[in-house]
Amino acid sequence: MSQTSSAPLLAADSERFPLGGLLALAMTGFIAILSETLPAGLLDQIADGMHISQAMAGQWVTAYAMGSLLTAIPLVTLTQGWYRRRALLLAIGGFVLFNGLTAMSSSNTLTLVLRFFTGAAAGLAWGLIAGHARRMVPVALQGRAMAVAMLGQPIALSLGLPIATWLGAGLGWRATFMVVTGVALVLMAWVLRSVPDYPGHVVGKRPAALQVLRTPGVAVVLLVILCWILGHNILYTYIVPLLAAAGMAADIGPVLMVFGLAALAGIGLVGGLVDRHLRLLVLLSLAGFALATLLLGQASSWLMYLGIALWGVTYGGAPTLLQTACADAAGEGGDVAQSMLVTVWNGAIALGGIIGGVLLSGAGVEWFGAVVLGLVGVAWLLALAGRRNGFVTGAR
Repeated sequence: MSQTSSAPLLAADSERFPLGGLLALAMTGFIAILSETLPAGLLDQIADGMHISQAMAGQWVTAYAMGSLLTAIPLVTLTQGWYRRRALLLAIGGFVLFNGLTAMSSSNTLTLVLRFFTGAAAGLAWGLIAGHARRMVPVALQGRAMAVAMLGQPIALSLGLPIATWLGAGLGWRATFMVVTGVALVLMAWVLRSVPDYPGHVVGKRPAALQVLRTPGVAVVLLVILCWILGHNILYTYIVPLLAAAGMAADIGPVLMVFGLAALAGIGLVGGLVDRHLRLLVLLSLAGFALATLLLGQASSWLMYLGIALWGVTYGGAPTLLQTACADAAGEGGDVAQSMLVTVWNGAIALGGIIGGVLLSGAGVEWFGAVVLGLVGVAWLLALAGRRNGFVTGAR
């Protein structure tokens, strides 16, 4: 299949496009996102079952995010010399162990520690998925492979969390965590069967984090990620008050469904075009996000839904675009660069909650649009300036 092939995202010769292995990587991302967000869907049950406040139960998500934020770079750096599948299995094994122990824990303090280590497993996993996917296919298909490997995130957000919440209502939160543990255990067998193994970097050829950061284009991509994902999370974290200001507080369910389905469409669109038009797609996605932000400030419900759909499309393709650009720029330091990406991404999530909270309690939700548009504008200018390094002109 040539680089200019117009074949659909998932339609490819299995010998040249290892769909089974790439879907196993996507399932790894699915488990990572579901493990992170699961307490949000089971907040009441966790609070009642652990005899803690809902605010404290919400810190289970914070502890997970801190685990990813603080350990992604060290873990990926320390495992550079490992065979890649072994490192990936270690990360998935972390989901099995720490989610399983969480299901049995009766101590909130212990659970917070377990959540931190679950986040650490996710940080390692996200640092490996992109590099592994790229090594499984020819260069001309790397963007498409990344798109498949990134399917887990929007599916977990749009379908996985509602299903897990439904399971929690019927089985309880502990049983739901055990179900996720069981799925992760099955995933380990899937990875062993379908995901090929690759050697790590030999001693003396393992790029240091600072060396990778200084590689032309890497810092530019990371700054674009910071601005883009920070803007996204200011809106996404406080989507409920944003909808309430528009008189749509009761529409949160349909809104999130529209966002999730649109994100899936964005992945499909980007997957078919990223190898030929990465730079153009980044610039168009940022411009589309800016337009969506403007639409979210309108009083009309149909304009709000249009804005949500456009926002979902542009965000759905963002992980593929940004991780591909980061890996392209980093070259042999791709895994270390991906760990930096995980750190910046999670930092942007945390900052989005903080900045959005300050805006909400101070200037009000009407200022969200101006702040997000400013961030998107900076990201667009940085991407525009990275035509030679980071977001290069022409086909990959």
